[in-house]
Amino acid sequence: MSAQVRPGYKLTEAGVIPEDWEVKKLGDIAIIATGSTPPTRDSANYGDEFLFVSPADLGDEKDVIDTQRKLTKKGFAISRRFPRDSILFVCIGSIGKCGVASVDLTTNQQINAIFPSPAFSTDYLYYTVCAAAPKVRALAGEQVIPIVNKTQFSETPVSLPSIPEQRAIAAALSDMDALISGLDQFIAKKRDIKQAAMQQLLTGQQRLPGFSGEWTLKRTCELGEIVTGNTPSTTMAHYWGGDFPWITPTDISICRDMFESSRLITIEGLQSIRRLPANTVLVTCIASIGKNAILRVEGACNQQINAVIPSQKNSAEFLYYIFEASKEYLLSNAGTTATSIISKATFSELTFRVPPLEEQAAIATILSDMDSELSTLETRRNKARQLKQGMMQELLTGRIRLSQSSQEAKLW
Repeated sequence: MSAQVRPGYKLTEAGVIPEDWEVKKLGDIAIIATGSTPPTRDSANYGDEFLFVSPADLGDEKDVIDTQRKLTKKGFAISRRFPRDSILFVCIGSIGKCGVASVDLTTNQQINAIFPSPAFSTDYLYYTVCAAAPKVRALAGEQVIPIVNKTQFSETPVSLPSIPEQRAIAAALSDMDALISGLDQFIAKKRDIKQAAMQQLLTGQQRLPGFSGEWTLKRTCELGEIVTGNTPSTTMAHYWGGDFPWITPTDISICRDMFESSRLITIEGLQSIRRLPANTVLVTCIASIGKNAILRVEGACNQQINAVIPSQKNSAEFLYYIFEASKEYLLSNAGTTATSIISKATFSELTFRVPPLEEQAAIATILSDMDSELSTLETRRNKARQLKQGMMQELLTGRIRLSQSSQEAKLW
């Protein structure tokens, strides 16, 4: 093994790292403490003054600036408090979620906090423990509720370059976080703009140039043929594993156009159930009501989905956006059983105001262009996330070293 280590590097329990880096156990370089929860029976402990962090408050953003629950001065005073720049790491349940305290705060007992120290750069150690999350998570084994105790967490090995190099690495990764965060905010803004456009265009509040006249109130059954999906026999092996998509609600995400599914059926399987032509609009009507898509190829769907095969007078894209903008309307018509259901009969009688085909197509084109822009931005954001992961693997192991000038530039 040692023969495979390139010159200037060494093999350690943290992996192969540069010879001038150290490996320390987390508990040897930092104070680690577990959070606590003030008694919930005393409402005087909870208010709107001090951040009280739970795993739900930790996500993609590094800095914790807000929480779902907050404490009063009384609740804060009796809690285990962690100073600003403490690194927060979930060790029970969703193990590995991380964050950095933006102010003095408290956490619940699912979170371990690493106190800031001159022995390390807080931002560098944050990225290091985030990268170590899979190994920490593995310590929990197959417990029903995964738990890694504070002692186990303290044994986590971390590789430590000099403080200037730590800061330079952290700055490079922080720049990537800023890029990703900026893209996230831009995507959110574009989604808001699209929602506003849908509200205006799909209700006729705003008309496109060249179009006038009243829209017509139509029942769903007047917009096209409605088909409730079904399932090929699971005992017939030759029905499964073919080339035709068989859509279930779990296959439907935020993407409008569907060409494939997690399970495929053969032509024999397709012929045994209700076939759907290309450009059929899919609307989930059981459980996850209101998930929508357009099936762009011939296929089928299961019985949780009502499919609308548009008539020649209606645009599949326009109908998709109409259903997409009508989730609350769909939910309000669901039956009050243990599992929410919109029956085919009820779905068929739902009403929507629609313009002629030419105006439908024009509206759908504008909204489709917005979707395309969103898709491009999301692709950029996802590539930036992948790039950041690659940078973490290279920089946090020293496989790529930053120049001395970049390290000196980050001294502060």
